[in-house]
Amino acid sequence: MTHAQTIDKVLANIDKVMIGKRNIAELSLTALLAGGHVLLEDVPGVGKTMMVKSLAKSIGASFKRIQFTPDLLPSDVLGVSIYNPRDMEFEFRPGPIVGNIVLADEINRTSPKTQSALLESMEESSVTVDGETLRIPQPFFVMATQNPIEYEGTYSLPEAQLDRFLFKLKMGYPERLAEVEMLQRAEKAVPIEQLEPVITLEELRELQQGVSNVNVDDTIKKYIVDCAAETRTNPYVYLGVSPRGSLALMKACQAFALMRGRDYVTPDDVKYLAPFAFGHRIILKPEAKYEGITTEEIMDRILTKVNVPIERIRVR
Repeated sequence: MTHAQTIDKVLANIDKVMIGKRNIAELSLTALLAGGHVLLEDVPGVGKTMMVKSLAKSIGASFKRIQFTPDLLPSDVLGVSIYNPRDMEFEFRPGPIVGNIVLADEINRTSPKTQSALLESMEESSVTVDGETLRIPQPFFVMATQNPIEYEGTYSLPEAQLDRFLFKLKMGYPERLAEVEMLQRAEKAVPIEQLEPVITLEELRELQQGVSNVNVDDTIKKYIVDCAAETRTNPYVYLGVSPRGSLALMKACQAFALMRGRDYVTPDDVKYLAPFAFGHRIILKPEAKYEGITTEEIMDRILTKVNVPIERIRVR
């Protein structure tokens, strides 16, 4: 079975629960294969949590959920050392961040101090408590959710935290027929409870290893850098995309190409994924917000302005 066929099995399994959201499932799986994380921002009730659960069940991974609240402490996320009187030494008990698939629900409801506890784990896949560092078993994938229309009792994510997410996605409301089908499926059963794993963690690790074998031609690398550089000089942008963002986009394109059954990245991969990888890394100037210009419009202008490479992509 090819990598693309294995990936199709996972997507088809998620489709049993998430009707009409194949694009979000593809992007979430792309981030997982690339070793990144996803921030899902949308109104309540559109299936953000269900998407994470469906993905975890489809790959037979351990699933942990952290419900972020204003009184949540860093130790509630990372874990804590507890004294064992029998052995007369401290034992570290890992927190819920130590898992394969972690749902950080309503991440903007907790304090910046607790939000910052996620920085090391999301960037380095490790947890440090009391000077001791614990590696998080792979694969490790954080999918965080936040509500964009509710501001009371919330804390905006700092740029350093946003930069840890490979993609920022929006679920959106389902189409009418998809919503009707959802009601029909849920009439007598709960679809998520009937979901079974279709691949193993070992197969997922093989897919992740296969991402690094996808060729990225020099012209594609220059194209990615040119797009990032354009965000830094755009008159409406206060802070553009960092080199970390360029690297994230390249890894995402490699994973996306693998999902499409290719061993090379195309310019179309870059154009499609750039808004999801760059949009949340851009800070607009006040005048842009005053004129009603959004990051989506900025990305459209940038991708239209930057010349697309037309040289033949070399395939290994």
